[in-house]
Amino acid sequence: MTIRTKTPNQLDNPPIPVQAKLAAAWTSCMFLYIYVDYFHLYKPGAIDEIRGGVIFEFDISPTLLTIFFTSVAIPALMVILSMTLPARANRATNLVIASLYIPLTVFNAAGESGGWAFFYGLSIALEVLLLAFILRSAWTWPRIPAVPAGPATTDLRQ
Repeated sequence: MTIRTKTPNQLDNPPIPVQAKLAAAWTSCMFLYIYVDYFHLYKPGAIDEIRGGVIFEFDISPTLLTIFFTSVAIPALMVILSMTLPARANRATNLVIASLYIPLTVFNAAGESGGWAFFYGLSIALEVLLLAFILRSAWTWPRIPAVPAGPATTDLRQ
């Protein structure tokens, strides 16, 4: 019988920058957003409505498609903005956009029948959880303590 005397090495778990967390969350949110729309096409009658020129009771028009494109483009842009904006602008942008996307996400269930409640409920719940994670991550963005002014800091600046 062999007795182990060494404990297995712990996995390294380095801290992840807030920007990377936000970019990953926006990426996940974007994929969910797109796939929910894609899977909606499997709903009986959905493609027939599109062929008939209607989406969600709205006539298909350049304006409607521009609105749809914008609603998908914003999370895509938030991926890169979360990685490149300065911290203050990054935090504010994430707080504003995520706050605006929560009601937009919930609105996607408007007018759906009860038979599809689980599909839309699950998809909306996951999207809202990701948006809540984005809000929490941006809200709790770590701050660097201010350097106290005084003789000790004056010497360091010279």
